[in-house]
Amino acid sequence: MHDIRAIRENAAVFDAAMARRRLPEAASAALQADDARRAGVAQLQVLQMARNALAKQIGEAKRAQADTSALEIEGAKLRASMESLEAEVPQLEAALRERLSILPNIMDADVPDGRDEADNQVVKFVGLVKEFSFSPKQHFEIGEALGQMDFGAAAKLAGARFTVLRGGLARLERALGQFMLDVHIHEHGYTETTVPLLVNDASMFGTGQLPKFAEDLFKTTDGRWLIPTAEVSLTNMVANEIVPVAQLPIRVAALTPCFRSEAGSAGRDVRGMLRQHQFPKVEMVSITHPNDSDAEHERMTRCAETILERLGLAYRRVLLCAGDTGFSAAKTFDLEVWLPGQGMYREISSCSNTRAFQARRMNARYREADGKSLGFVHSLNGSGVAVGRALIAVLETYQNEDGTVNVPEVLRPYMGGVALIQSA
Repeated sequence: MHDIRAIRENAAVFDAAMARRRLPEAASAALQADDARRAGVAQLQVLQMARNALAKQIGEAKRAQADTSALEIEGAKLRASMESLEAEVPQLEAALRERLSILPNIMDADVPDGRDEADNQVVKFVGLVKEFSFSPKQHFEIGEALGQMDFGAAAKLAGARFTVLRGGLARLERALGQFMLDVHIHEHGYTETTVPLLVNDASMFGTGQLPKFAEDLFKTTDGRWLIPTAEVSLTNMVANEIVPVAQLPIRVAALTPCFRSEAGSAGRDVRGMLRQHQFPKVEMVSITHPNDSDAEHERMTRCAETILERLGLAYRRVLLCAGDTGFSAAKTFDLEVWLPGQGMYREISSCSNTRAFQARRMNARYREADGKSLGFVHSLNGSGVAVGRALIAVLETYQNEDGTVNVPEVLRPYMGGVALIQSA
């Protein structure tokens, strides 16, 4: 959420920032809405002053036992005009809020220009792409051959873009989530958190899912929303709070199911588990002082990279370009894991610094050590990582020619010592 006063003071700079997101003249549209609001407020104040002056005149006339009928007629007209404006001003204020609420965050200067993912910048490659003596299969071919990945049963229960896992693969998915949580909690200093999977409008608005992305979400009949990521619940825990600076940074993590309608992905990744309506994910959220958010962004991204490195998965870090940077983000690093079956890198984690953008939407502030100065916190979020996609990467990376799958060594304690997944 943007401060209209800042837009008014730096309209050209704001327009240049929004132009990078292909939103030209965003400042003028916001300022027009603000001009209408200001005009309405100013007119209401004029009428209030006129009403007060008229009330004084009527009082003086009554004390002088003069005829006040003309003044009272004028007063009635003033009251009618005021009532009309008193109803209109909140509508003008709501129109301004709506206009501001659909404007994305201002991106950092080092975010490269570009239209889409083709213009993202690869920062580094980590790990060796595994070579096979046979043609590697895709995860759904492996899982179905094992008899432990069932898309037909899922379709019968819920429709397309759901999966039933059984036996070793179900346990492997659980092991991945537990492994990720343990690393982030015990080594990276995040506090394990269990959060609601259903949230209200205000929570979705606070992190930027509403109003822009309503069609990508699932809504219940009682007006709640299924979370598309635990970022929503974790970040909103500081909504409308003033956090003492000594308590920063706040680092929290959760393993939750996530729910997305995938409304804009028709025809994409229709086979397998890459793009699901329901999927588990470990999410990291940090709430920091503005001076520390750059360093925290790098730290968070490294936390996610550590998971991939411990699993022995080849990946690359990518700096998203302007056209691919999310609505709430000022800067985003994606981690893309190598999938041998597909022969390409695919996103498995996204770590973003939103700076004060979400904090303004949810009124999340900190108080400096002097006990007086207030400021908006900076919020960051990152996948640590997407469990389903990690499962895909493990299956494709650790597959054997006979259809069995080796269990990465770091996961074996979570698998009861099982080292090989094979058909029952």
